[in-house]
Amino acid sequence: MQLSVAARNARADQLTSQVGSAGKLRILTGSAPVDVATAQSGTLLAEFTMGTPFAPAASGGVLSPTMPAQVNAGNTGTAGYWRLTTSAGVAVAQGTLGTSGSDINLNTLSIVSGGPVVLSSWTLTDAGA
Repeated sequence: MQLSVAARNARADQLTSQVGSAGKLRILTGSAPVDVATAQSGTLLAEFTMGTPFAPAASGGVLSPTMPAQVNAGNTGTAGYWRLTTSAGVAVAQGTLGTSGSDINLNTLSIVSGGPVVLSSWTLTDAGA
């Protein structure tokens, strides 16, 4: 299926509405649960508080979330996946982590408690093109 740019933007903007203000991007150990409705697993390594709103309006089906580039880790471990939640902790999306070519790229997957966790890139692209 192919969608118009306007339809892709509307679908991407719906994610911004679902996350709302001050959502959380969580970096966790292990593998992502089978789906977003399944409870979070693994150790929470770091948590970014997203902007208000989560992202400006989509352009070309692409969202660029508003968030800090860096936070300090709360625990030590190897980053395995990410989960995006509302400010109340309701899961909205999850995906892969890496140092390149992943949904979210970090400067390293080896996270040390108290150390910086740097988000080197994150854009969300609607695949309905």
